Amino acid sequence: MRRMRNVRFITAALLASCVCAAFAGAQKVASSARGRPVAKQAGASGVVYSVKAFGAKGDGRTVDTPAINKAIEAANAAGGGTVLFTAGTYLCFSIRLKSNVTLYLDNGATILAADPKETEGSYDLPEPNEWDKYQDFGHSHWHNSLIWGENLENVSILGPGLITGKGLTRRSPRPRRPVQSGDRPTTLGGGQAGAPPQSPLGEDDPPEVMYGLGNKAVALKLCRNVTLRDFSVLNGGHFALLATGVDNLTIDNVKVDTNRDGFDIDSCRNVRVSNCSVNSPNDDAIVLKSSYALGFARATENVTVTGCLVSGYDIGSLLDGTYKRNVTQAPDRDGPTGRFKLGTESNGGFRNIAVSNIVFDHCRGLALETVDGGPLEDVTVNNVTMRDVQNSPIFLRLGSRLRAPAGTQVGALRRVQISNVVAYDADPRYASIIAGIPGHAVEDVRLTNIRIYYRGGGTREQAAVKPPERETSYPEPSMFGEMPAYGLFIRHARGVELDNVAVGFLRDDLRPAFLLEDVAGADFFHVAAQKVQGAPTFALKNVEDFTVRQSRPVLDTRVERAEQKKF
Repeated sequence: MRRMRNVRFITAALLASCVCAAFAGAQKVASSARGRPVAKQAGASGVVYSVKAFGAKGDGRTVDTPAINKAIEAANAAGGGTVLFTAGTYLCFSIRLKSNVTLYLDNGATILAADPKETEGSYDLPEPNEWDKYQDFGHSHWHNSLIWGENLENVSILGPGLITGKGLTRRSPRPRRPVQSGDRPTTLGGGQAGAPPQSPLGEDDPPEVMYGLGNKAVALKLCRNVTLRDFSVLNGGHFALLATGVDNLTIDNVKVDTNRDGFDIDSCRNVRVSNCSVNSPNDDAIVLKSSYALGFARATENVTVTGCLVSGYDIGSLLDGTYKRNVTQAPDRDGPTGRFKLGTESNGGFRNIAVSNIVFDHCRGLALETVDGGPLEDVTVNNVTMRDVQNSPIFLRLGSRLRAPAGTQVGALRRVQISNVVAYDADPRYASIIAGIPGHAVEDVRLTNIRIYYRGGGTREQAAVKPPERETSYPEPSMFGEMPAYGLFIRHARGVELDNVAVGFLRDDLRPAFLLEDVAGADFFHVAAQKVQGAPTFALKNVEDFTVRQSRPVLDTRVERAEQKKF
């Protein structure tokens, strides 16, 4: 028996010795006789290349880009690995991603975008793009970024560290669209109407002013199998993320507190965005696009966005936890932006999009737009809450801006379902809006289980307003001016259903709750609308096949056709 115990003890000791030796070997630093930078074996995680081993200082003063790019190249040449940023501040110009490489930002690690005005060096030049006339400069170039990659596969940026774009510009030099009447109506609140001053963002500058500057934190073009997880971005420039033509993209638990767009997901397929917080008072927070930047129309499709916060707090107050709302920051005079949107760039269109469990706070509402020829179809939005809404809580727009090659036809907006929405304290100037254009109707829209509370204050004079068509304009709820309805304005639509929808106001509003114009096939079931005595609930103009049932405060009504009717 004692002999058996001794054998077991010796066997266990030998096994322990082998495990220790293997672990030590895995952690041993391998270097060549020439003293090249070293890499550590990280067991199941693959090979780890510390940027400090390649000469990075992480002191916030030395430009560490050459060392970082060497580490990335070494990992790529070896078939892949993890490039590690330990605690420190890494001052950088353009970091060039490679296939099969992960950047890992450890706790306390910060990648700091260098400012060419303060530090010797420059960002990579924006590459030529013959198609840049169909979208602004920022959407048309990728190399002029803090971190960029093109034609890559199997790349990741992970870890709890921070990317801060102190040295990035928000500029996007392209001539601004002319201001048109009705852009910025304000008599129910907000700023003053009229043309804005010269843009501080540089849209009036020639593209040459961008040479040597960086205007994106992360830019990816024509990549696949990309994961972005757990890090934060502060002041990401024109885009904290521009992903164009990226397939199999996962963005999870990323926090962005930025001075223009958060995530721009452009012409991408098979995308998963989850558990992210994006604060962007100056521009959109999470926005799906389908531009012509690749030289052809490519749909953004098969996308889920879930469990996210979008907001328009003061810049920096998401990450520091103060959530301030002291400064009105916006690219126009409609108040903070910070929303979730499909569009504006919409050449390729949007298909098979599922959005759920989103919180909007102190920002604009949900916007689904296609104006450049692509279809927007098969979209569901479910479980949304909004507070302090800066314009329309729900905005669906089919237009004909057609910033696209000659011959492009008007697209389509159809098969959209929005359900389980609560919006409180919405801007009184704008109802929710579903709007096509003459000859091109929005089709097959269903709104279910929705509660919207507007600030109210509308007058009978505003109820008589006739909103302009504005077929070719940039899509924004304020494009039509103040709405003649306080709850929902529907124009040029076919097959609209409302089921268990309620609208109300916090101050008396003398406009009708619902106005329908050029609508065929509208079914209102179990709809409730607050009203002031003498104000109608419904106003119909050129409407056919209209039904309202079990709704308050009107009786069940069936209208075969009405040129003009109020009740």
